[in-house]
Amino acid sequence: MADNIKIKNIYYMLSYAFQTLRETGLDNVASEDFDNIHDLFAAILVRGVGTQVKRGLHRDYLQCEEILAGVRGQIRVSETIKQTQAQGRLVCAYDEFVPDSPHNRALKSVMLLLLRHGNVKPENKKALRKLLTYFSEVTEIAPAVIRWDALKYHRNNVSYRMLMGICRLTVKGLLLTTEKGTHRLATWFQDEAMHRLYEKFVLAYYVRHHSNFQPKPASIDWDISDEARNPYLPRMKSDITLQNGEKRLIIDAKWYERTMQENRGKKTYKSEHLYQIYAYVKNSDKSATGNVAGVLLYARTDESITPDADMTIGGNRISLKTLDLNCDWKAITAQLDNLCGWLS
Repeated sequence: MADNIKIKNIYYMLSYAFQTLRETGLDNVASEDFDNIHDLFAAILVRGVGTQVKRGLHRDYLQCEEILAGVRGQIRVSETIKQTQAQGRLVCAYDEFVPDSPHNRALKSVMLLLLRHGNVKPENKKALRKLLTYFSEVTEIAPAVIRWDALKYHRNNVSYRMLMGICRLTVKGLLLTTEKGTHRLATWFQDEAMHRLYEKFVLAYYVRHHSNFQPKPASIDWDISDEARNPYLPRMKSDITLQNGEKRLIIDAKWYERTMQENRGKKTYKSEHLYQIYAYVKNSDKSATGNVAGVLLYARTDESITPDADMTIGGNRISLKTLDLNCDWKAITAQLDNLCGWLS
């Protein structure tokens, strides 16, 4: 499925999902041609990490424990007593302010991953090797052990947020499986990672270009009486909700290998997706005004038949659309713009 997307369009999607790509001057990457996603990620990291190196790598306090002749930090009394072979010395615990932080470990790990296994142009490989010389004090770790959700951001390291996002997608796109001491590589993101990027891109596009429609994910309450409320009801939350006065458009972004279902040779729309968007719309339109509409927005696949329909079901407009990410960028943005035309 990912083969249906131009590499340059992936950059544009990333630039919306990670606004700092533009804010840090990395928009010049768009002027380059890339044969594959590995080289695109390498180019982004070369520029992003290069900028970070000029600012200075983020440093953090690392707890160390060492046998010393003098006192440094806190004395470990019980450990010192056990050191019978080191008389006159103390076991001390102290904090050292070093660049060996979890964020820098992740950066180093992913740059090495691209060097060793990515399909990267020689000039970008050379630039990555040069940058790695600034990471000599940073511990090398395996990409699989990076705890992405545990990485914290604050005022001093907020510039790492976009870099970590690119690193995470890189690891997803270069999945390692060990087999007889060798590595086999997947050539693209897992569907889960790509779905998140696609959803984030669509939301960010509307935030940037149609802020007047107040784009945001929104929780939808079940249309039931307070007396009938049940704690076991599943939560409903839209990917994107656009609002203009009394009109509301609920968009659900879908990234799947197959956009249609098939039973005994007959193709139909995916029933669970229709049920989902219908539930969102009807429960959002509690007064049955018809002012709430829903869109299932699929990323185009190589299927001969893909969703493209506008229907009125139960008094509400329900649309199924397919966004072709392998066409010219202007055609992509035109389709996204047209989707919200119903609100005007």
